[in-house]
Amino acid sequence: MEREPRAEKVSVVADVRERFEDAEAVLITEYRGLSVSDLAELRAALRDTGTTYKIYKNTLVRLAIEENAPEGTSQMLVGPTALAFVKKDPSAAAKALKTFASNNDALIIKGAILSGGLLDEAQVRELAELPSRDELLASIAGGLAAPLQSIASMMNNLLSEVSGLLQALSDKGGATESSLVSEQSDDPAVSETDSAVTSAETEIVTDEASDETEITGTETDPVTEEQSDGDEATKED
Repeated sequence: MEREPRAEKVSVVADVRERFEDAEAVLITEYRGLSVSDLAELRAALRDTGTTYKIYKNTLVRLAIEENAPEGTSQMLVGPTALAFVKKDPSAAAKALKTFASNNDALIIKGAILSGGLLDEAQVRELAELPSRDELLASIAGGLAAPLQSIASMMNNLLSEVSGLLQALSDKGGATESSLVSEQSDDPAVSETDSAVTSAETEIVTDEASDETEITGTETDPVTEEQSDGDEATKED
């Protein structure tokens, strides 16, 4: 007859399973030889990267991940094991572990589970060499800011050039108009043409006046003749 697992173990297994599901990565370490103060220091360093460092019995961890763990994970779960559950930045967490291990030989980095795959110790150390998420974001922001500043500067220069071109065209247009007026006034042919037009207009006016005078004179002659004929008739009477 099988014994039912104790409620405490069931709770631990559920906790481990939930942490594995929520983590971006899980770093596997051996803490043999670390003091309580050393563990507190390591936990504080990992906490700054959004990572929780927990110690569990290996048998309970195996039960929690037996269905979803990558092949080879169980071989790493030997000896006094502590798991670092990474929530946001695996590179930063690996960097914190590597830095701590360089000053504390008792900490052993065994490997990690990342994106459904299993990393060995060398790969975890390579992961630690990658830029952290914050460093990548800062680099991307800096890379975006430089082109934006270049574009802004280019647009300002372009607007200045267009403004100067429009002003130059405006000035050139005014100068051309004044030049045309001046050339027309200075051109002898234009002056002679204007004089000829004025003379022709004067002659037309003079001819019209002369014609009116002739018409008036012609209309007056019959009256004079009638008066003369009347006078001659009176004399004859």
